[in-house]
Amino acid sequence: MPSVDLSLIGKKSEPVVFEYTWKDVALYALGVGASSEELAFVYEGAPGGIRVLPSFCVVPGYHAFPDLGPDIEWSLMLHGEQTIRLSRPFPPEGKLIQVGEVMAIYDKGKGAVFHLKATGYTEDGSHLYDADWAIFYLGAGGFGGDPGPREEPLDPPEGAEPDVTISSPVAENQAILYRLSGDLNPLHLDPQAARRGGFDRPILHGLCTYGYAVRSVINGVLDGDVTRFRSFKARFSRSVYPGDTLTTRCWLEKGRCLVNVSTPEGVVLKNGVCEFDDCK
Repeated sequence: MPSVDLSLIGKKSEPVVFEYTWKDVALYALGVGASSEELAFVYEGAPGGIRVLPSFCVVPGYHAFPDLGPDIEWSLMLHGEQTIRLSRPFPPEGKLIQVGEVMAIYDKGKGAVFHLKATGYTEDGSHLYDADWAIFYLGAGGFGGDPGPREEPLDPPEGAEPDVTISSPVAENQAILYRLSGDLNPLHLDPQAARRGGFDRPILHGLCTYGYAVRSVINGVLDGDVTRFRSFKARFSRSVYPGDTLTTRCWLEKGRCLVNVSTPEGVVLKNGVCEFDDCK
């Protein structure tokens, strides 16, 4: 049985430097399904310069995870929830200074939930983003710890049709492309690794699905204007496979929209909420 070291709570990483260029920005956008019809996200010569999808922050943030020790069994770690918050849009290139922290470890009985946070600053010390991972550690619960706060579901209004619906096919090679932004887990490429994880074939990265959702909101709700984006939070509820079609549905409210994403097999991203400025 995996064990949990509660002394990890509050542990921070050393400052981690992450440098990137417009090519990293474009590669990420392609990894979450952007096409030649979305030149603003993939072309450095677009009017006004290339724009950065807000969910790009998970790429540098991934490198700022604190060390959880040699006894962690990463094959038993499942991504449960992701939140991102931006103070302002990402520059198209630059150098970031980041710090990761273990914010909490909760006892959920059948497992433990690790809440990890990455915070990024520009070179001049200005805050840029926060990214929070909630990761379920299978079999590590039952240690008598704090079960954590109970979150109410963010269900769409009953009976209300979505204000925005966008369907996006996931290419058969999408996971291969997405992993080039830094998440090299073989679960998403190697059939043998996928079978060891309990899947009959490689699955799509959860954060790739998350990026599809953010891109759909930016295009379908915010008219491509990344300056209006403030935050996005969602929970992973089902695996996605390359070749699936993702349908993102948005219900608009003042200053935010509720979001869910589904495939023909069911809902894959739920409890989604994006906050944004109503107008510039």
